[in-house]
Amino acid sequence: MTANRVAVFRKENFNAAHRLHNPNWSDEKNARVFGKCNNPNYHGHNYDLIVQVTGEVDPETGYVYDMKQLSDLIKEHVLDRFDHKNFNEDVPEFRDLNPSAENISIVIYSILRDKIDSTFDLKIRLYETERNFVEYPVG
Repeated sequence: MTANRVAVFRKENFNAAHRLHNPNWSDEKNARVFGKCNNPNYHGHNYDLIVQVTGEVDPETGYVYDMKQLSDLIKEHVLDRFDHKNFNEDVPEFRDLNPSAENISIVIYSILRDKIDSTFDLKIRLYETERNFVEYPVG
């Protein structure tokens, strides 16, 4: 008999500012590639974060993963670190990494992957706007 695998989801939100900029490029090229997102004074987003954890249902608890524990992990390691921050200035992971939605999702994944047992699959979906979002990993 195959185990019952179920995905559970926790949705959170945070607000943060960033500037998309490649220091190896000219100001003109940065403006052309990144447009308004290259504003030297930064710009902000109200991010929606969905963390998906997939695993087998524990027969004793009926849980795949304790949602309170997942909520606490996200708050401590993501929200407290990113909410109302400037990614470029306040978050060490982005000192030398362009804080695109793609890179932010990879960083969030890396942070949480270390905290969640490897027997669980982990996926991050990050909405930068209502219509623009990324998902990592793919597949």
